[in-house]
Amino acid sequence: MKQRLTVLGSTGSIGTSTLDVVARHPDRYEVFALSAATQVDLMLAQCAQFRPRYAVMASSAHARQLADKLQQSGLPTEVLQTPDALQAIASHEEVDAVMAAIVGAAGLAPCLAAARAGKRLLLANKEALVVGGEVFMAAVREGGATLLPIDSEHSAIFQSLPEDPATWPRRVDHVLLTASGGPFRTRDPATLRDVTPAQACAHPNFSMGRKISIDSATMMNKALEVIEARWLFNLAPEQIKVVIHPQQIIHSMVQFVDASIIAQLGTPDMRVPIACGLAWPERVESGAAPLDFTQLAALTFEEADATRFPGLHLSWQALRAAPGTTAVLNAANEVAVAAFLEQRIRFDQIHALNLATLEAVEPSNPDSLDALLALDARTRARSAELMARL
Repeated sequence: MKQRLTVLGSTGSIGTSTLDVVARHPDRYEVFALSAATQVDLMLAQCAQFRPRYAVMASSAHARQLADKLQQSGLPTEVLQTPDALQAIASHEEVDAVMAAIVGAAGLAPCLAAARAGKRLLLANKEALVVGGEVFMAAVREGGATLLPIDSEHSAIFQSLPEDPATWPRRVDHVLLTASGGPFRTRDPATLRDVTPAQACAHPNFSMGRKISIDSATMMNKALEVIEARWLFNLAPEQIKVVIHPQQIIHSMVQFVDASIIAQLGTPDMRVPIACGLAWPERVESGAAPLDFTQLAALTFEEADATRFPGLHLSWQALRAAPGTTAVLNAANEVAVAAFLEQRIRFDQIHALNLATLEAVEPSNPDSLDALLALDARTRARSAELMARL
């Protein structure tokens, strides 16, 4: 039988790559529902190609635009406009798998709904774990969901680990997340205050959305991945290390107690981990170009410099702090990145605002979705106040 799929965030880079893989295997997958933020015309094109039963837009205005265009095109997709529409398409009884590719804390609620409904959850929304932490993992356990990481680094670790998680504590010493270093890997840190949004969005290897591109430039993206790895693989903070690998051929590694290392390699194409998650434990063609070792230059590695990338090191501090601190860090960073993209703060002030917010907000150990969302809202408000003082 075909696997019926909901894609949350279908018009973003992960969403479009997912649909590219799905289109290559019409005998294996069918699209049940799609969601997007504002790209009505791209969503219309996706509905025309994949004929989902439902589509969801982030605002009622965009939903009405999509509904009108679907009707004019004679397409059967129904546009849902209820407040819980994302949760509905993530937990629907006819859905087998959910690709969670909504960026930011906005993806937490539908991810929790999919987990509680016992879905095969393909997690590209790292904030679900950064914000949700134990609340999210408890939902996965209680719902009997299958959680599969889609971030290339976490997919690499997943593929490199032994199949039986019960053996990990006695066999695994630590994991190594690789990082490209972003566009400012070799730039003098003293000049980063002058960086423009366009420069920060110019990733050397990937074309990504603006928010994740800025996170890559500050290495906050890697900080969030450190936090995500802690929950995905039940690791202590000191068991997670980061190394700069500019070529991004080795996507991440696992070092075992006998000092041997297993790594996953491939071309830097997100369709590879997406195909892995969709088909696991089987394998399907992804559309990515195969790795040609005869054409590779040297593979190089560097230390993740705390002076150049201070945001990265907030991850370990947040993990060792009170429960909820990682949610505070995520909310502060979303506020700071948005402000930088709007040119209201400088690039170097992203870290300054994150640090000031962490010092100002008491996390209060959130133990439910409502508590997490309340902490998120309180942090954003406080961060906005602090930004005015920068």
